[in-house]
Amino acid sequence: MVRIEKNGHVWTVIHSRYAEARNAMDPASADALYGAMLAFDRDPDACVAVLWGEGGAFCAGWDLKFASTLADREKFRKVTEELAFPTGANLAPRGALGPTRLELSKPVIAAVEGPAVAGGMELAMWCDLRITAEDAYFGVYCRRWGIPLLDGGTVRLSRLVGQGRALEIVLTGRKVTADEALRIGLCEKVVPHGETRAIAEAMAHEIARFPQQAVRVDRRSILENYGLSTRTALRNEWTNGIEAHYREGADGAARFAGGHGRHGSFSDI
Repeated sequence: MVRIEKNGHVWTVIHSRYAEARNAMDPASADALYGAMLAFDRDPDACVAVLWGEGGAFCAGWDLKFASTLADREKFRKVTEELAFPTGANLAPRGALGPTRLELSKPVIAAVEGPAVAGGMELAMWCDLRITAEDAYFGVYCRRWGIPLLDGGTVRLSRLVGQGRALEIVLTGRKVTADEALRIGLCEKVVPHGETRAIAEAMAHEIARFPQQAVRVDRRSILENYGLSTRTALRNEWTNGIEAHYREGADGAARFAGGHGRHGSFSDI
């Protein structure tokens, strides 16, 4: 259902439920994926994760066969209470799609083959980056069935593509092709069919070879500073980054002074 393959500092987290549901997310899969991402974030040797749906689909969304059982009011109440946000600063329970409420300290790259629709689109947007196959696609396909976005879709889509475009995509539920996703900022790279995992893993290894504290604080600053005033964001960036500069930057500068990485080279750092 969910397994992890490790290669050095890179973890590939694989959701394998294609044959029965095109990798739609049922509660058992969501629990397993949530646990895998927590384990990744807590492992000191893990630096970057790749999330990939085995079989040719990233994720077809929330499992509608399971959702159909929630017509029973008591079962609906029980499930929604289990997923409700707690009061205070307590860790939120998993989302319907698994890790979509987690705020990890490390980057995750989505390798998107086939459909990433409805909740699957929300899961892809939870990732930091999306490497998308040329024939893959996104879309709020749950629009047809009266199921709203509940796992970050309305929050993250507008931040990626802008409010007006997000509203048009959400309200119409239409298909968004890989080429359009690249053009509007819903994905970062379009690659040939079947190559997303390999290309995402190569990018993950490239990121993993850098000094990691600086990688993580810069990532955190970008995520935390969205929507803040310039002055507040600048202050936050400084606070996030200054300790990493002390711990890693001095050594890095010394390597440069010793002749490494000259003329913008990334091969000898």
